[in-house]
Amino acid sequence: MSESEAKPERRILKNPALLKYIFETSCFPREHEQLKQLREATDYISSILNTNRSLMNVPVDESLLLSMLLKVMNAKKTLELGVFTGYSLLTTALALPADGKITAIDVDKEAYEVGLPFIQKAGVENKINFCQSDAFTVLNDLITKGKEEGSFDFAFVDADKDSYMEYHKLLMKLVKVGGIIAYDNTLWFGTVAEPEENVENFAKQSRKHLLELNSFLAADDRVELAVVSIGDGLTLCRRLS
Repeated sequence: MSESEAKPERRILKNPALLKYIFETSCFPREHEQLKQLREATDYISSILNTNRSLMNVPVDESLLLSMLLKVMNAKKTLELGVFTGYSLLTTALALPADGKITAIDVDKEAYEVGLPFIQKAGVENKINFCQSDAFTVLNDLITKGKEEGSFDFAFVDADKDSYMEYHKLLMKLVKVGGIIAYDNTLWFGTVAEPEENVENFAKQSRKHLLELNSFLAADDRVELAVVSIGDGLTLCRRLS
């Protein structure tokens, strides 16, 4: 396992030997072939462009957790805010039953089309309704025009961090009681636990918004809460009311 595969620079757990053990023993052997190919294609494109954009995909261990969670929930209808090349989207599509449906939202259709051939090879494109749009437009339309309140089993949010609080207001209407909203990157490189003066400038703005979100969710008695120290931090909110 290479360092790029484990993405230790964007993980709360940074022990290289332990990461290597977890990924080689439990994760890579269980990774779906099309997910593996999509991950490798995203890493390759990112390396060619000399960017770190491959970090925008969820890591393999988080993908396996999400897949199991969706199956345990018997989820059939989900939302995804922030798609990028579609690793988490393909994870969800593979986990849902044959009649499952995902409303996937991202302004960047070009990135989604990088992952589309792998989604098609996996035979799950029919489960996905990709919306090239900002999330607020689609979510508000689902509420006001589609009358979709309380109809979604699950929502996965991996989009602009400064909008997470506003997304939460809308998702609490769209996700049914007993359903789950999952927020990715809520520990933000571990900076949420660091003094602000120690945080690099690139991380400060999102850190501020995530600190606000984390405090709000901790006090929100409408949800049951679990913060999972996997990847860059995953917060699971089960709607109670």
